[in-house]
Amino acid sequence: MRWGVEQRLEFIEFRLFWEGAINRADIVDFFGVSVPQASKDLTLYQERAPGNMVYDTRGKRYVAAGKFVLRFLDPDPYVYLAQLRSVAEGTVPAHDSLIAVLPNTDVALTPKRDIDIEVLRNVLDATREGASLDIYYQSMNRSRPDPIWRRITPHAFGYDGFRWHARAYCHLEHKFKDFLLPRVLEVGGKDKPGASGDEDWLWNNFFDVVIGPHPDLTESQKKVVAKDYGFEHGNGTLSIRYAMLFYVLKRLGLLGDAAKQSARTQHIVTVNRKETEAALKQAEYQL
Repeated sequence: MRWGVEQRLEFIEFRLFWEGAINRADIVDFFGVSVPQASKDLTLYQERAPGNMVYDTRGKRYVAAGKFVLRFLDPDPYVYLAQLRSVAEGTVPAHDSLIAVLPNTDVALTPKRDIDIEVLRNVLDATREGASLDIYYQSMNRSRPDPIWRRITPHAFGYDGFRWHARAYCHLEHKFKDFLLPRVLEVGGKDKPGASGDEDWLWNNFFDVVIGPHPDLTESQKKVVAKDYGFEHGNGTLSIRYAMLFYVLKRLGLLGDAAKQSARTQHIVTVNRKETEAALKQAEYQL
């Protein structure tokens, strides 16, 4: 099948699975196809997924049948919720979402970081080409309170839940570091690369953080926390790049001794805390 047809069949199944109904107008409005084409798509879906939908003459729409078998989708609740989040945050217009009836949704917003589009394009180009790049960068280092020009060889990108950074070899300090994209004020020319990403040990190696429910929770509370975080046998393991370890632990509230915090607000703790402390030191961070 042509990709366009397959995409529309997935769209039909998405609407049937998550919202229980679809009509020709939904396909016409979303894909910009003709009414006859939308009718063909619905007929083809019935042929490929027989018994999945029936026509509601009163509502003039197709509704999901009682015995619904997925043929084109592997639905994931996080994919659906990610669309809700994108619309709520304003990064995706409501009319571009696959969801027809958007439930009332809000998210805990954080200030939008100002990333210059030309900065991002140039860093991406250098990453793809394996080149180095001059950047005019404002660090928070006490020894360099003012922005300076420095050369980096970027090889990856990281997101800490709030901010995007480029992972790069720093030609000034001769080591791999994180450079926050909003702090890149200008970009210069490209040149020969420094060390490649293959040499970035902290990026290429992982540490397993074992987390579990707070010991002060009741047994029933521990069970629901385990379910909430998808733990098996009461605990769970997060395999994290050493370069991202600090960010992950900070976001989860696990940089300090979480067991000393109130179980009402800090529901999880680090089970292998000593090993995690050692891994943080190895990643050049201190608790």
